[in-house]
Amino acid sequence: MPKTDGSATPTDATMPPPEQLVRFTHGERLTHRTTAGIVLLLTATGLVLYVPSLALIVGRRPLVEAIHVAAGLLLPVPALLALLSPEYRHDLAALNRFQPHDWAWLRRHDRREARLPIGKFNPGQKLAAAAFGAAGAVLFGTGIMLLLPTQLHLSNNLREGATLSHDITTFALLALLIGHLWLAYTHPEARRALRSGNMPYRYAAREYPGWTREQIAIRGRKSK
Repeated sequence: MPKTDGSATPTDATMPPPEQLVRFTHGERLTHRTTAGIVLLLTATGLVLYVPSLALIVGRRPLVEAIHVAAGLLLPVPALLALLSPEYRHDLAALNRFQPHDWAWLRRHDRREARLPIGKFNPGQKLAAAAFGAAGAVLFGTGIMLLLPTQLHLSNNLREGATLSHDITTFALLALLIGHLWLAYTHPEARRALRSGNMPYRYAAREYPGWTREQIAIRGRKSK
C-alpha cells in the first residue's frame, strides 16, 4: 500500500487521506477560549494591582480588585463544566499519560523528523498542560487564602507565604504564557485547529503520527 508524502501512515488506495482531520469539538474549543479569556483578565487586573504606576493610570482599585477576585473564582468553572463531555475527558486522560516514546521525543533533537508514534498531544504539550494546571491550582488556593484570611484563621506568616507564593506563581505563569503564545504563533496549523476544530492532514501526520493513524483507522471503519 502506498504511503502519503511526509507520513508513516499507510492508506488504502481506494480511500485517500482527507485534507483535514477533526481535532477538537466545539465544547473543547469554547472551554479553551473561555479559560484563556479569564486568564487574560486575571493577568491584566493582577498587573494593575501589583504595579503602582499602572494602578495610578487605571485608578478605581476596589473595582479592579473585585474583577480580579470574580475572575479568579470563575477560573475552574469552564474546565469543570467541560468534564461533562466524554471527548474532553478522553483528551484530559491523553494529556495525563506519558508513553515510552514521549520520553524519547524529549531526548531527541530531531524529534520532528524521527517519526515517533506521538499521539494527540506531544510531550511538550503534556508538560505545559501539567504546568498550567499546577499554576492554576496554586493561584486559586492562595487566592482563597488571601480573600478569606480571617475566616480561615490564618496567621501572619501563612498570609505572607500565600502572598509570596501567589506572586511567584503569577510570574512563572506569565513566562509560560509567553512561551505558549510564541509556539502558537510559530505553529499556525495548531492555532487554527483551536479556532476551527480541524487540522491539516499533512501537518498532523508530521507532528502527531500515532494520532493520525488512529484517526485514519477510525475513518476506515466508519466507511465500511
